This record gives sequence, C-alpha cells and structure tokens, in this order.
Amino acid sequence: MIEDNETIDEFLARHVTDVEEAIREAAAAEIMPRFRRLAAHEVDQKSGPHDLVTDADRKAELYLTEALTALLPGSVVVGEEAVHANPASYEAIQGEAPVWIVDPVDGTRQFVHGDPGFCTLVALAQGGVLRASWTFAPALDLIAVAVRGRGATLDGEPLRAGSPVPGEDLRVATSHPDYTTDEQKQALLGIYSDGVAARACGSAGLEYLAIARGELDATAFSWEAAWDHAAGILLVEEAGGTHLTRTGEPFRITGGNALPFTTARDEPAARRVVGLLSDGAPLIGSGL
Repeated sequence: MIEDNETIDEFLARHVTDVEEAIREAAAAEIMPRFRRLAAHEVDQKSGPHDLVTDADRKAELYLTEALTALLPGSVVVGEEAVHANPASYEAIQGEAPVWIVDPVDGTRQFVHGDPGFCTLVALAQGGVLRASWTFAPALDLIAVAVRGRGATLDGEPLRAGSPVPGEDLRVATSHPDYTTDEQKQALLGIYSDGVAARACGSAGLEYLAIARGELDATAFSWEAAWDHAAGILLVEEAGGTHLTRTGEPFRITGGNALPFTTARDEPAARRVVGLLSDGAPLIGSGL
C-alpha cells in the first residue's frame, strides 16, 4: 500500500512484485479455471461476432480492480469491460490520479477457442505518462515487466529488442482484418509491399512482447484503445524500441492519435513502417 507522500517511483520500488502477484492470482482464480472449459452461456458478443467477452474477462477485471486499488489508494482503474459498460470512465486516463489500465484477457478470441495465445495486460500511468506495465501469459507461463527508466524483463531476464536483420524482410503484424473497417484496411495497404513479411496480429500484448524479444520487427495497428497498447508500448520502449503515429509523433495513451500507428524494434524500422503507411489511404480517425 502506498504511504503518505510516497511518489509513484517509490511505490513501484516497493510494489512491482506485489502487482505481479495480484495479476497471477486473478488469472489463477478467474481465467485459467475457464480456459478450455467455457460453457456457451459464459461467452457473449459485444459489438459483433468478432468482438467477444467471457465471464473470465469480466470476473478477472473485477478481481484486479479491487486488488490494484487496494495496493494504491486513490488510484482508479480503466478496464476494457468497465469502459464497455460506461464509456465515460475512459476519461480517467487524462486525469492526474494514478490510473491502472487493464485488459483482463487480451486475445479473447484465442482464449475462447482454446488457444494459449492470450494474456493479461496491466499498465500504471499518471498524467498521461506510462510508469510501469505487466504482461502475463498464464497459459504460456510468461511474465514481462517494464518500469520506466528501469528497463524491461521477461521472467526476470533483461529484454532487448535489438534491430531488424539488414536485407531481410521486415516482419510486421497488422490489425486483424476481422477487426478493421474498409477504410482501415485501405490505410494498411501500404504494409503489403515488397520487402515486408506482413501478417494479421493475434493478441496485441503478445505481439508487443515479440517485438521486445526481437522475434517481430514492428506492428501496424489501426485502433488506439489504451488497454490493448499501454502495457506493450512501455515494454517495447524499455527494451530499446520505439513507437510512432502516422504523422511521425509518439503514440499517446490519452488519445487523438493519427492512425494507423507503429511500434518497432528501433527508430529506422518505425520510420520505414510510417513511410509505408503513407502510401495507404488518407489518415483515419481515432476511436476506441
């Protein structure tokens, strides 16, 4: 629990592992018991057939909301499922109170289909600045942690994104076609060009982890919901990577970004992707 007059840096110095433990406990209590055991009544659609939510999403978010705000009194939670119920709650990201940005099951479609490629994402921000993040893949037993200015680790070992291999195709994961509008598909067309090995993304959180591990060179995403990107963007930053919107500015978790945007292993790769995106359709608007 945060002490009187304690800064966020001091809180993180004492409680990074406590947050990790809370995330592991939420997954053990609410996610993994339902993995490959979901009943039909435990799966619902939100905006459409490709936008799924399960009891695991809802219950894990409630678990984390209680646990994280208890660790850091005065903090608030912006969670994917809570925002779906009350869109105005998203505005807390722009406030001055410490905010936990939570995606309880990132990769719900994979989770529903029994694929282990899903994760729980938690980021801590204040004043629009990301301070720490946790990416936990419970079915793969992987935990990545990043703290601003202190680097990134995977299972306790330092992560370094490195740079793409010169002369080889740039490996880029893009927004999945099932989740994109026709306008967004047009905006991403520039990625599908010579010298690029493009594929549809899976769990955004795990794609960011792949960049931080040097297994993927970049992403090109057409949406900006903070719960999908906050944890991974800081993870990549602290592993030595970077991120740019289509106008060449850093991605902002507070919104208003020129989309699509990229996160990449290094700045030359990011600028290359931005250049390819400029060959696509005109800038598209932001949104949740």
